Amino acid sequence: MIRPSRPDRTPAYPGSQADGNREESHVRLATGLPLGSVSGIQIRVDWSLLIIFVLISLGLATGIFPDWHPDWSAGLVWMTALAAAVLFFASVLLHELAHALVGRSQGVEIRRITLFMFGGMAEMQDEPPSWRAELAMAIVGPLTSLALGVLCSWLVPRVAGRLIIDPDNPRRMLSGLGPLPTLLLWLGPVNIILAVFNLVPGFPLDGGRVLRAVMWGLSGDLRRATLWATRLGQGFAWLLMFAGFAMVLGLRIPILGAGVVDGLWLAFVGWFLNNAALMSYQQLLLRQSLEHVPVRLLMQTSFLRVSPQMSVGTLLNEHVMSSGQRTFPVERSGEFLGVVSLRDLQKCPPSDVQTTAVADIMTPAARLVTLSPEQDAMHALELIGRHDLSQLPVMRASELLGLVRREDVLKWLALHPRPPRIA
Repeated sequence: MIRPSRPDRTPAYPGSQADGNREESHVRLATGLPLGSVSGIQIRVDWSLLIIFVLISLGLATGIFPDWHPDWSAGLVWMTALAAAVLFFASVLLHELAHALVGRSQGVEIRRITLFMFGGMAEMQDEPPSWRAELAMAIVGPLTSLALGVLCSWLVPRVAGRLIIDPDNPRRMLSGLGPLPTLLLWLGPVNIILAVFNLVPGFPLDGGRVLRAVMWGLSGDLRRATLWATRLGQGFAWLLMFAGFAMVLGLRIPILGAGVVDGLWLAFVGWFLNNAALMSYQQLLLRQSLEHVPVRLLMQTSFLRVSPQMSVGTLLNEHVMSSGQRTFPVERSGEFLGVVSLRDLQKCPPSDVQTTAVADIMTPAARLVTLSPEQDAMHALELIGRHDLSQLPVMRASELLGLVRREDVLKWLALHPRPPRIA
């Protein structure tokens, strides 16, 4: 799955240069466990992946593999099941890397891939520049999964050696497989199913993005194409939820089967896809509303600037407590030196506030993430989200022109109508 990253929710990276202009009330840690990077694309694992990892391992170790290999020891069954779960998510990672690398070749910036309970997600910093780029980026993921599935299935007889094929007793063939061909035999169909599921024309699944690319190419209107693809995605999601609740009530759905657990899971997947479709459309509206709005129209220009020689105690008693300002630019004779925020003030012990100067605790200008006045508000919102900030200094050369905050962007959105959202 591919989607634009949410600019107002993008987590910060620990140790980023933006620590100095971060507001402590907005601090959020980066979600997930970092695994490393590939071609500069960060790979992270969300905690929710553990749920599916356990479910896959448990299902294989207590159901499928003992049925295939009744003579295997419990240890061998569990080792093979755990390996299968790891290889499955490695396959998902290859699927997402295919999206990311093709996206990069089409001019789409992708900084992170997150593996989570529903598979994986390559987070784009922007929408694809053209319908052709969207089509290439969307289709390559399912094609990668399909190729992996075919490759694994093709390798089974070549790795297993001599197979005993008995149409009247297929378990005889299965029981003769070793751990490696068993893994390949399971991974092959699973990857093919993954490819087919992702090609369902429900936005934001890959098939929905393929459909949006085609509609975009035919209509020339990205917003309209996204709206159509989103409605189809919602329809598919509601179909899954309806089927899931029907299974909970005891009805047997062709292919899907019946049962409370499977039904609830299917309904949950449908709920997730419905929310993802809505979020993707709303992100597009947000981007189109802000990408041509210069930050000079949004920034705050009336704020208190403090001297580097001012004591922390004076700043606290005379300015912080009596105003709603949370970040104070530090200047000397008109020269911008840095900022001091509420987080910076916490560095100073209470006993030293009268003897400690603002210059001793401020964040220097060189360490700040800044904007130029002509950069657009969407870029500002992305930086605020990416670095987990509360505001950004707007600079022209070394001159501080103003501060732009997340609430300034939200105020602009409230005062300027956008195309209607869908429910």
